[in-house]
Amino acid sequence: MEGENTSLTPQAGHLYVIATPIGNLADITERARTLLERVDAVACEDTRVGGALLSKIGIKNRLVPYHDNNEASMAASLADRLEGGESIAVISDAGTPAISDPGFRLTRECHKRGLTVVPIPGACAATALLSASGLPSNGFLFVGFLPPKSAARRRFIQEHIDFQYTIILYESCHRIEKLMTEMVDLLNGERCVCIGREITKRFETIRSGTLSEVSQAFNDGSKKGEFVVIIAPATFTL
Repeated sequence: MEGENTSLTPQAGHLYVIATPIGNLADITERARTLLERVDAVACEDTRVGGALLSKIGIKNRLVPYHDNNEASMAASLADRLEGGESIAVISDAGTPAISDPGFRLTRECHKRGLTVVPIPGACAATALLSASGLPSNGFLFVGFLPPKSAARRRFIQEHIDFQYTIILYESCHRIEKLMTEMVDLLNGERCVCIGREITKRFETIRSGTLSEVSQAFNDGSKKGEFVVIIAPATFTL
């Protein structure tokens, strides 16, 4: 096992998958902060967002754009740099890379080449809300964002009505009302759910209860921000 000092020193040829805050900057870990400062470069989803984050926590480093549109080509390029002896961190705009954010292709490329990938754990909206939801956490299916078309979302819900584990979804402010309408249409009103909005931020809102209760509270509340939706198994009751 590495000692504390060694773990805070980036190693040549190592990729560091670093989770960053999803709202509250105090959630940055000491290990994440130190490695972001010391690696040779930081690959980020949006250099403006990544640059602003590093600036707020007092760090300057070289930024490399790594996002959905260039991920396939940049994965090989970044892996080449790692093979050349550099240490690189990858971050997303917020939360944990590769969890509904870019990162998968780069980590896969590194494993193909026998390069070391080091996870630096931290904030993740899905697990943060699950931990506070009061819904079953012994097993869950995380599916990120559902398809943008209503028919595809409705099909997913119908196919998982009797799923035996908890389901976790992400949704934007632009489609959350449609998703809630579809859930009300397709699921029993007594189904237990949880909706979280703006997790760790100033206007954080968490509501757990039956779908009937939560949907009413949702209708009366703000629709701004990013949402996490959790659906408990049909057999569960609060």
